[in-house]
Amino acid sequence: MDETDHWRHMATAPKNGSRILVTIRPSEQGPAEVDLAYWSNGDQFGGEGWRASDSSPGHIIQYAEPELKCWMPMPSANLDRLSMPSPWEGDDGPQFDGSGI
Repeated sequence: MDETDHWRHMATAPKNGSRILVTIRPSEQGPAEVDLAYWSNGDQFGGEGWRASDSSPGHIIQYAEPELKCWMPMPSANLDRLSMPSPWEGDDGPQFDGSGI
């Protein structure tokens, strides 16, 4: 397993504007899913927080902290792995970062 191929606590996610993969918690709108997101320091279009990477001025998709379960760095370009990882569906807690194994 590549060093980047595991889910990590959101508390450790980079808040420097770089794109990361996030697991969005399941809700009444649907099951857990993975999205590409980044931290925004805020601008004239919205406040500080996590935004979906497909946000655009006038149409900001922003996530509240409790909506995001964990994060993973973007995988390196690799032609034999072109799909998104599955969302983390385990319990919150010690299993992130491989510590529950």
